[in-house]
Amino acid sequence: MNEDRRLRVLRAIVQDYVQTSEPVGSKALLERHQLGVSAATVRNDMAALEDEGLIAAPHTSAGRVPTDAGYRLFVDRLSAVKPMSSAEQRAIAHFLEGAVDLDDVVDRTVRLLSTLTHQVAVVQYPSLARSCVRHIELVPLGGERVLVVLITTTGRVEQRVVDVGRDLSSTVGEDTLATLRTELNRATAGRTLAEASAELAAAPEQLEPGLRDLVRAVGTALQDSFVEEREERVVLAGTANLARVGPDFTTSLGPVLEALEEHVVLLKLLGTAAEQGEQVAVRIGHENPYAGLQTTSMVATGYGAGSDLVAGLGVLGPTRMDYPTTMAAVRTVATYVSRILAQ
Repeated sequence: MNEDRRLRVLRAIVQDYVQTSEPVGSKALLERHQLGVSAATVRNDMAALEDEGLIAAPHTSAGRVPTDAGYRLFVDRLSAVKPMSSAEQRAIAHFLEGAVDLDDVVDRTVRLLSTLTHQVAVVQYPSLARSCVRHIELVPLGGERVLVVLITTTGRVEQRVVDVGRDLSSTVGEDTLATLRTELNRATAGRTLAEASAELAAAPEQLEPGLRDLVRAVGTALQDSFVEEREERVVLAGTANLARVGPDFTTSLGPVLEALEEHVVLLKLLGTAAEQGEQVAVRIGHENPYAGLQTTSMVATGYGAGSDLVAGLGVLGPTRMDYPTTMAAVRTVATYVSRILAQ
């Protein structure tokens, strides 16, 4: 069998099944696609594709549907992912650029992905472990209290109130805070949080005695921010879309919904996608290592500030998915989110 022709037949079956959700027969293929061969040839090609495990009969009928392996071959043989139109890209940029802070960026991103793809959208908050320090600010609150503000290159803002053990509301106290602020930023700016933590641990011994207790108190507060547990967070939107395609799942939606509630599972999947760089990763059906998600596909990629990928985003839905359009949407949204974080 001609391999190019076989791929054309497989591509046609995938496209028709995604569009109609009905098993595809040879007659329908000939009517909808210009394959340039006879009905007998198409039937022979379909039989060969079935023998190779790329398509299957869901029940005793003439129609066939793609298998996980068929979708995989279809995705792997995509010559290119068609970019979104200029109008669509402008709309995405305009929607995301209206965000006022990181929480708003994440919220807008997850809602946008769900709307564009009609799937469940999943966005991971930028991980502190992969972030760098942009700036540390110290704000006197009166008396012996100081607000310590950590701002990262990914837009994360962490705040702690610290009792520094002395009154810094005087002019001398303000000068002391200014000196401390300068020293802290000199030691940490542009460094990863792990590197910044090490610098802070060594900083007291390098400063004059009058500043050592202060930098220890502030350093402890910042190190608490570095290991903040809630850094590992995901946000979901569009779970109701699963009900729209409920018949696509061979079993009930229960296992899928239970898996979505396990954020650790989603974080691992998104983390794997982020590690692959700017490529869009596609996990199809049984390629998912988690049993509850083996009737789904996940399309994901990494995003971050500039070339530093700090988290992942993507969508999850049934294996009967418009992969080229979904991959284009995920890639485009990730690109614009990265640009916003780099500002």
